[in-house]
Amino acid sequence: MKVIFVKDLKGQGRKGEIKEVKDGYAENFLINKGYAVKLTEQTLGKYNRDKAKEQKLDEDNRNEAKEIKAKMEKITLSFKVKTGEGDKVFGSITAKPIKEELDKLGYKVDKKDIELDHALDTLGFHDVKINLYKDIFVKIKVKLEK
Repeated sequence: MKVIFVKDLKGQGRKGEIKEVKDGYAENFLINKGYAVKLTEQTLGKYNRDKAKEQKLDEDNRNEAKEIKAKMEKITLSFKVKTGEGDKVFGSITAKPIKEELDKLGYKVDKKDIELDHALDTLGFHDVKINLYKDIFVKIKVKLEK
């Protein structure tokens, strides 16, 4: 029997995947537990419509991320930090203050999407990579000054 998976099931199938499985397994487990539906013309039509919606949404999100990337590439964030002897910075700048500054500028970025190669603990300019969407990244400049 052919089924369309509506939920991910580890080792069996991913959401949206069409697979041939044994009839008993499909009826008694996959369909009964809500992991899959039987492949019919109606379910195939719904599957195709849902897939088209997902592709449209993905394309819209990708275009929005590209627009945001173009705007963010011009940004330089400045942070005033306390320094000691020899301009040694006390502490470091982490993803949290970078996120807060971006929020103030109107960019909604999740803290876990900010990738820091190293702690920002020296004066000067640093490049910070931000994941905007799946494979769209932007590098912004962060300046630490006295």
